[in-house]
Amino acid sequence: MAERIGIYPGTFDPITKGHLHIIQRASRLVDRLIVGVAGNQRKSPLFSTEERLEMVRHDIGNLFDKGCDIEVESFDDLLISYAHKKGAACLFRGLRAVSDFEFEFQMTGMNAKLAPDIETVFLVASDKWQFVSSSFIKEICSLGGDISEFVTPAVLDKLLKKFEISA
Repeated sequence: MAERIGIYPGTFDPITKGHLHIIQRASRLVDRLIVGVAGNQRKSPLFSTEERLEMVRHDIGNLFDKGCDIEVESFDDLLISYAHKKGAACLFRGLRAVSDFEFEFQMTGMNAKLAPDIETVFLVASDKWQFVSSSFIKEICSLGGDISEFVTPAVLDKLLKKFEISA
Protein backbone atom coordinates (compact mmCIF):
# COMPACT_ATOMS: atom_id res chain seq x y z
CA MET A 1 0.00 0.00 0.00
CA ALA A 2 1.34 3.44 -0.94
CA GLU A 3 2.28 5.88 1.77
CA ARG A 4 -0.43 8.52 2.29
CA ILE A 5 1.19 11.94 2.32
CA GLY A 6 -0.67 15.05 3.42
CA ILE A 7 0.35 18.69 3.29
CA TYR A 8 -0.78 21.38 5.70
CA PRO A 9 0.21 24.64 3.99
CA GLY A 10 0.28 28.08 5.50
CA THR A 11 2.22 31.24 6.06
CA PHE A 12 2.55 30.58 9.81
CA ASP A 13 3.46 34.21 10.54
CA PRO A 14 3.63 33.24 13.36
CA ILE A 15 2.51 29.71 14.16
CA THR A 16 -0.24 29.65 16.81
CA LYS A 17 -1.61 27.02 19.14
CA GLY A 18 -4.57 26.78 16.75
CA HIS A 19 -2.19 25.75 13.95
CA LEU A 20 -0.56 23.21 16.24
CA HIS A 21 -3.93 21.69 17.08
CA ILE A 22 -4.72 21.25 13.37
CA ILE A 23 -1.24 19.78 12.75
CA GLN A 24 -1.67 17.28 15.55
CA ARG A 25 -5.09 16.19 14.25
CA ALA A 26 -3.93 16.00 10.62
CA SER A 27 -0.97 13.83 11.65
CA ARG A 28 -3.41 11.13 12.73
CA LEU A 29 -4.95 10.90 9.25
CA VAL A 30 -1.90 10.29 7.05
CA ASP A 31 1.33 8.29 7.09
CA ARG A 32 3.48 11.39 6.64
CA LEU A 33 2.55 15.04 7.11
CA ILE A 34 4.43 17.90 5.50
CA VAL A 35 3.90 21.33 7.00
CA GLY A 36 4.55 23.61 4.04
CA VAL A 37 5.61 27.10 5.05
CA ALA A 38 4.73 29.40 2.16
CA GLY A 39 7.29 32.04 1.29
CA ASN A 40 4.38 34.24 0.19
CA GLN A 41 6.11 37.61 0.11
CA ARG A 42 2.86 39.15 -1.23
CA LYS A 43 1.47 38.91 2.31
CA SER A 44 4.48 40.92 3.64
CA PRO A 45 5.19 38.55 6.53
CA LEU A 46 6.61 39.92 9.76
CA PHE A 47 9.05 37.02 10.01
CA SER A 48 11.39 35.78 7.30
CA THR A 49 10.81 32.34 5.82
CA GLU A 50 13.80 31.04 7.79
CA GLU A 51 12.42 32.45 11.06
CA ARG A 52 9.01 30.92 10.40
CA LEU A 53 10.56 27.54 9.55
CA GLU A 54 12.53 27.66 12.81
CA MET A 55 9.44 28.51 14.90
CA VAL A 56 7.31 25.80 13.25
CA ARG A 57 10.04 23.15 13.64
CA HIS A 58 10.57 24.10 17.28
CA ASP A 59 6.88 23.98 18.16
CA ILE A 60 6.27 20.70 16.30
CA GLY A 61 9.30 19.22 18.06
CA ASN A 62 7.46 19.81 21.34
CA LEU A 63 4.12 18.35 20.17
CA PHE A 64 2.98 15.23 21.97
CA ASP A 65 0.82 12.50 20.49
CA LYS A 66 1.91 12.89 16.87
CA GLY A 67 0.21 10.35 14.66
CA CYS A 68 2.99 10.21 12.07
CA ASP A 69 6.31 11.73 11.10
CA ILE A 70 5.98 15.45 10.47
CA GLU A 71 8.32 17.32 8.16
CA VAL A 72 8.57 21.09 7.86
CA GLU A 73 9.79 22.79 4.71
CA SER A 74 9.22 25.95 2.72
CA PHE A 75 7.76 26.28 -0.74
CA ASP A 76 7.32 29.15 -3.18
CA ASP A 77 5.55 27.53 -6.08
CA LEU A 78 1.89 26.89 -6.75
CA LEU A 79 0.54 24.72 -3.93
CA ILE A 80 -0.80 22.09 -6.33
CA SER A 81 2.59 21.89 -8.09
CA TYR A 82 4.31 21.51 -4.72
CA ALA A 83 1.82 18.80 -3.69
CA HIS A 84 2.48 16.87 -6.89
CA LYS A 85 6.27 17.10 -6.36
CA LYS A 86 5.81 15.66 -2.88
CA GLY A 87 3.41 12.93 -3.97
CA ALA A 88 0.70 14.25 -1.66
CA ALA A 89 -2.77 12.70 -1.70
CA CYS A 90 -4.40 15.50 0.27
CA LEU A 91 -4.17 19.06 1.50
CA PHE A 92 -5.31 19.94 4.99
CA ARG A 93 -7.01 23.25 5.60
CA GLY A 94 -8.23 24.63 8.90
CA LEU A 95 -11.60 26.35 9.12
CA ARG A 96 -12.38 28.81 11.89
CA ALA A 97 -15.48 30.62 10.70
CA VAL A 98 -17.92 30.98 7.85
CA SER A 99 -15.68 33.68 6.35
CA ASP A 100 -12.86 31.11 6.10
CA PHE A 101 -15.19 28.69 4.38
CA GLU A 102 -16.05 31.06 1.53
CA PHE A 103 -12.38 31.63 0.65
CA GLU A 104 -11.44 27.99 1.16
CA PHE A 105 -14.41 26.80 -0.92
CA GLN A 106 -13.24 28.89 -3.88
CA MET A 107 -9.63 27.75 -3.51
CA THR A 108 -10.69 24.09 -3.21
CA GLY A 109 -12.76 24.36 -6.38
CA MET A 110 -9.82 25.79 -8.31
CA ASN A 111 -7.42 23.20 -6.89
CA ALA A 112 -9.84 20.42 -7.86
CA LYS A 113 -9.84 21.70 -11.45
CA LEU A 114 -6.03 21.91 -11.52
CA ALA A 115 -5.42 18.61 -9.74
CA PRO A 116 -8.45 16.32 -9.40
CA ASP A 117 -6.17 13.65 -7.90
CA ILE A 118 -5.51 15.71 -4.74
CA GLU A 119 -8.25 15.95 -2.11
CA THR A 120 -8.75 18.87 0.24
CA VAL A 121 -9.59 17.90 3.81
CA PHE A 122 -11.12 20.56 6.04
CA LEU A 123 -10.50 20.36 9.77
CA VAL A 124 -12.74 22.64 11.79
CA ALA A 125 -10.87 24.50 14.48
CA SER A 126 -11.63 23.63 18.06
CA ASP A 127 -13.89 26.19 19.71
CA LYS A 128 -10.89 27.12 21.86
CA TRP A 129 -8.99 28.35 18.78
CA GLN A 130 -11.73 29.53 16.39
CA PHE A 131 -11.02 33.22 16.92
CA VAL A 132 -7.21 32.97 16.88
CA SER A 133 -5.40 34.21 13.79
CA SER A 134 -1.78 35.14 13.19
CA SER A 135 -2.92 38.62 12.12
CA PHE A 136 -4.75 39.19 15.42
CA ILE A 137 -1.79 37.83 17.36
CA LYS A 138 0.62 40.26 15.71
CA GLU A 139 -1.69 43.24 16.16
CA ILE A 140 -2.43 42.51 19.81
CA CYS A 141 1.24 41.92 20.58
CA SER A 142 2.38 45.08 18.77
CA LEU A 143 0.00 47.07 20.97
CA GLY A 144 1.28 45.48 24.18
CA GLY A 145 -1.54 42.99 24.73
CA ASP A 146 -1.05 39.58 26.33
CA ILE A 147 -0.97 36.82 23.71
CA SER A 148 0.66 34.15 25.87
CA GLU A 149 -2.47 31.97 25.81
CA PHE A 150 -2.41 31.73 22.00
CA VAL A 151 1.24 30.99 21.15
CA THR A 152 4.00 28.91 22.68
CA PRO A 153 6.61 30.58 24.91
CA ALA A 154 9.23 30.38 22.14
CA VAL A 155 6.96 32.18 19.65
CA LEU A 156 5.96 34.74 22.29
CA ASP A 157 9.64 35.50 22.88
CA LYS A 158 10.25 36.00 19.15
CA LEU A 159 7.24 38.31 18.83
CA LEU A 160 8.26 40.40 21.83
CA LYS A 161 11.76 40.78 20.38
CA LYS A 162 10.39 41.64 16.93
CA PHE A 163 8.21 44.38 18.41
CA GLU A 164 10.95 45.39 20.89
CA ILE A 165 8.70 44.79 23.88
CA SER A 166 10.22 43.63 27.17
CA ALA A 167 8.62 40.58 28.80
